[in-house]
Amino acid sequence: MPPKRGRPIAVKLLVLLLVPLLSLVGLWAFAAGLTGGDGARLLAINDLVTNLADPSEQVNIKLQEERLTSVEFMVSGKGAAKMAKRRGETDEAVKTFRTLARNLRDLTPELTTGLAALNGKIDQLVDVRREVDGGTAAPLDVIDGYSQIVDTSFRMYDAMVLVPDMALYRQAKAVTSLGEAKDLLSRERALIAIVLAKGRVEPGEREAFTGMVATRRLLYSQALSHLDSDLRGPFDNLTDSPVYQEFLTAEDAIKGQAATNGLPATAATWPVDGQNLWRAVERNQVEAVKSITERVMPAAIGMLVKIGVAGGLGLLAVIASVLLSLRFRKQLVRELAALRDAATELAEVRLAGLVERLRKNPEAPKPDEIAPVRIESYSSEVDDIVQAFNDVQSTAVDAAVGQAKLRHGVSQVFVNLARRNQSLLHRQLLQLDSMERATEEPEVLADLFKLDHLTTRMRRHAESLIILSEQAPGRGWRNPVPILDVLRAAVAEVEEYERVDVLQPPPIALLGSVVTDVAHLTAELIENATLFSPPKTKVDVRSSPTQHGLMVEIEDRGLGLPRAELDELNERLAKMPEFDLAQSERLGLFVVGRLAARHGIKVTLMSSPYGGLTAMVALPSTLLADQPVLSGR
Repeated sequence: MPPKRGRPIAVKLLVLLLVPLLSLVGLWAFAAGLTGGDGARLLAINDLVTNLADPSEQVNIKLQEERLTSVEFMVSGKGAAKMAKRRGETDEAVKTFRTLARNLRDLTPELTTGLAALNGKIDQLVDVRREVDGGTAAPLDVIDGYSQIVDTSFRMYDAMVLVPDMALYRQAKAVTSLGEAKDLLSRERALIAIVLAKGRVEPGEREAFTGMVATRRLLYSQALSHLDSDLRGPFDNLTDSPVYQEFLTAEDAIKGQAATNGLPATAATWPVDGQNLWRAVERNQVEAVKSITERVMPAAIGMLVKIGVAGGLGLLAVIASVLLSLRFRKQLVRELAALRDAATELAEVRLAGLVERLRKNPEAPKPDEIAPVRIESYSSEVDDIVQAFNDVQSTAVDAAVGQAKLRHGVSQVFVNLARRNQSLLHRQLLQLDSMERATEEPEVLADLFKLDHLTTRMRRHAESLIILSEQAPGRGWRNPVPILDVLRAAVAEVEEYERVDVLQPPPIALLGSVVTDVAHLTAELIENATLFSPPKTKVDVRSSPTQHGLMVEIEDRGLGLPRAELDELNERLAKMPEFDLAQSERLGLFVVGRLAARHGIKVTLMSSPYGGLTAMVALPSTLLADQPVLSGR
């Protein structure tokens, strides 16, 4: 087709491509925002350290000292005045921490949650102290009570260490791990006081102490492996010092020979060994935290300088791109917007309405349903696209008319074949029923029952074809039917009915007019549960009344489905699905969706606690009878 009058879009696009920096606008904004956010977070870390990290660390130190004093008081009965002093120091540290933390603003959700959890744990300190004073708890439980508060503070630190610089982040995390190792050292000191007071190591205390030692050594070694030489130096010196080696010897003795041979003669020096190591570790920890904090500010300034340089140059390029692009924007946008609106109306309104109408009435389309697309355009390419849309519309309409006629014909074939099969199967069931009543031989009767069950399943498949053709099955009941009978009828139409357990439902009945469809819907879901779960597992069918009707749950123990596929299935079940011959492997899904839409039933699939799936069938109250009655045709 020769081009019509007007400027082609290629010329306009060529002008836009003269400014390639336009493609960098988004990248510039993203980089500037990302880098600026990183710099802002680094600058905010100093404020967090001053008003949150340091005060909470002081709370931890006071809690560690109070924990040791409280345990010593419990096992010896001495030191009440010292314990009261420690508690006062702890309360003062908690007061300072909460005052400073209250002034913080714009915290991340994770940090807000961690701070709230720490405040909640601190509130439980009163209960721990009450147990110490009353002697109602074991010393190990008291150690655990204090430890829970300290552990919560370290979880808050994990949310606070959000350093954009990866190297600095690893250093900060390692220092936090050293803090946890220091707290485990404090717990060991408290447990040593218990052991010395008893003169022996009992099994429970040995198990707890062994866990503390293993965790402390693991955290200590992992943290040191991530520190650089400047930060690791003091800790390496401490590891090689006699103070550290003497405490390691004490640890090995408590978790080793002291549990069987009693305390060695060197046990009297264990508290001193622990205190000496504690002082050295606390000194190194303070220096490490201070060093990490001092590194934050230079990193933040460096990032902000990068923002200034890159952002200034990028901004100039953005301004140049915008000024040149605005000159050609208005006309091109108007034409493309008109083309978009026309195409949208054609695809979402006119063709969609025509297809929907042809699905119900396969008559030839009227002239107003196939009117050509027209828009005002000054570009030859846009005019060509409009003509292409009109050609596509003609082709689509012809295809839709043919498809509607074919669908209508297939539907009629389905209905005719299904009605014939349904009639024959109904006669076969009556014949089998007569034969079952006439015979008394167990083996023959068992075979007849198998044929009866097989015929019932065949009848359900025939009814599925009728339902997919938007017709109603011929079976029906005049009177309400108890829900128990409906569920049993559904189970009877499933091949592996022996695996299905129907739990006792409430005394509720369904209206006779919906019994067939509800039983069919339930049978499809139960069969799906048996097919996609291991052969020897059970499928549970439960039902319970709700405010708006009745809820039936069908739960299997299969492998389940991925979340994306589960959401897709639920989306299909939430609306009236149109049967697609290309997806015949999900025939049951279409049947369930059709029946659910027909009666306002909501079917939802969700993951089961057993690993499989649970199908939730919500029957509205409009389908329920006022009183349960016996079923009847």
